[in-house]
Amino acid sequence: MHWLLSGPLSVEQLTVNIADLPASLKGTKLVQMSDLHYDGLRLSEQMLEKAIAISNEAEPDLVVLTGDYITDEPTPIHQLALRLKNLQSRLGIYAVLGNHDLRYRTHDSKTEVTKALTGIGIKVLWNEIAYPLGEELPLVGLAEFWSREFDPTSVMNQLDSTKPCIVLSHNPDTAEILQKWRVDLQLSGHSHGGQIILPGIGPVVIYYKKLIYKIPRKIRRWIPFLRGNPAKVMRHWEWAQGFHRVGKNQLYVNRGLGTYPPGRLFCPPEVTVITLEN
Repeated sequence: MHWLLSGPLSVEQLTVNIADLPASLKGTKLVQMSDLHYDGLRLSEQMLEKAIAISNEAEPDLVVLTGDYITDEPTPIHQLALRLKNLQSRLGIYAVLGNHDLRYRTHDSKTEVTKALTGIGIKVLWNEIAYPLGEELPLVGLAEFWSREFDPTSVMNQLDSTKPCIVLSHNPDTAEILQKWRVDLQLSGHSHGGQIILPGIGPVVIYYKKLIYKIPRKIRRWIPFLRGNPAKVMRHWEWAQGFHRVGKNQLYVNRGLGTYPPGRLFCPPEVTVITLEN
């Protein structure tokens, strides 16, 4: 995607307060990237290179990737892995998969994507708990929301509710379900931030029903969320980007790096740098 259609890469700096955060983890820095859609169309090599450089310059303790590395056919994941191999992190790189990483029906794209990432040292979590930051701050990676294996109960019930935790879940809609448990920080993507934003109003997609019949069909077919029902993509479009409180939990939604046609408007792709405080 040409930069004129995607917009310049934005670096979002975020400080998140975590209750009961151990003093030893105060100031811990995470970098989040999401929705790369590396397929030769939706993400330029220049932007990917810049995103990796920004992440490395931040000197993160942990890098987290929140899904949709490919779009359809999984072969590009191997070229993407060669580029992601340049990511640097003190405590490693952890990832979850997105819906596009599973969708290629004539091929086991889940296995191919997982193997490619694992092969360069990225730990892919699928209904798993990891402890790169120590026992006092578990990192949970959930299966993709639309997969048959999405099972937060079996994972979240293993956690001690007196301790904070971070959850990686590609689809922000899972935040509604996760209110049953303590989630001090959920990191998601999936929405691309809505891609087209009306300043002071929000994502155009929220006004889908009012817009759909006023836009010619020839134009609609070029805009992914106008080709079908946006509720099938995401229910809570009010969580399309940025920081949100969902009940007692905290959610941050990354706008992603990849861009679908016709492009982005007031919704630049992003790399997120998150500092944990108590």
